[in-house]
Amino acid sequence: LSGPGPQTKKDTVILYLKGLLMGTADLVPGVSGGTVAFVSGIYENLLDAVSSFDKKFFKDIFSFRFKEALTRAHFRFLIPLILGIGTAIFSLARLMHYLMANHPHQTWGLFFGLICASVLIVGKTLDNPGSPKSLLFILLGGLFGYALVSVIPVTTPESLWFTFLCGVIGITAMILPGLSGSFLLLILGKYAYVTGALKNPLDGGNAIILLVFLSGMIIGLLSFSKVLRFLLKNYRELTMSFLTGLLIGSLKKIWPWKNVLEKTMIRGKERVLREELFFPKEFTNEISIVFLLMILGFVAILLIEGQAQKKKDLLEA
Repeated sequence: LSGPGPQTKKDTVILYLKGLLMGTADLVPGVSGGTVAFVSGIYENLLDAVSSFDKKFFKDIFSFRFKEALTRAHFRFLIPLILGIGTAIFSLARLMHYLMANHPHQTWGLFFGLICASVLIVGKTLDNPGSPKSLLFILLGGLFGYALVSVIPVTTPESLWFTFLCGVIGITAMILPGLSGSFLLLILGKYAYVTGALKNPLDGGNAIILLVFLSGMIIGLLSFSKVLRFLLKNYRELTMSFLTGLLIGSLKKIWPWKNVLEKTMIRGKERVLREELFFPKEFTNEISIVFLLMILGFVAILLIEGQAQKKKDLLEA
């Protein structure tokens, strides 16, 4: 209880709910839980919490100074957040699968509206969004995000060093707003490889594969969170500009209407390799509902942000 984190039961419940939203977002292909953390105002707290597992923490652990280690790490913040993420993944996975399978356009439409509003909210945090440097980094982030979600999956080696690298890249994407870790694994040609090992962890060398992949995730999380934390501390305006662009560029993946150009079956599930976007020519009732959900998602995020800002203004007053 000595570490950083929510101070009241109400704050703990709110943090748990934010974790719930992060877990829900991670269940949607192409949507990142990092986006929710970014928009809900806990992104930097999350980076600080991950970075708290530093050399001093592990030194205290191996020296059996458990009290000092527990005080240093941000467990007070991480526990309700992780519980929320876990609750969403285990309880809402079936619902999200049903929605994506039976009502994909409506589901994508709602998320598209949410992310569009999120772009505005994140953009508001910039001190000078119209400056040449800020605009340049927004453009670079947008191009990077757009290019990344447009990449065609490739064939890659099954060596342990590459499995480790995939773990690093996958977890890096999960903490970056706008990027999906599972989508990047699909691009790297290792989605089926890793999920296959997860389904049968004791068969053959699957345990070694999972251990190497998990090691990559841990190293990637601990190291990249420190890099992001450094950038936000020393180059906040440019970093936030790039992340704003990243959100804009990733919108391509969430647009509801797409024509599939190429697809494949991976472990009994259909995976899209290439697609093109289109705008509906006729406004049927179904299309009107999708646009309505876009607007509702957009307005909902703005209203939530407005209430949060009012609360913040009252506390500062």
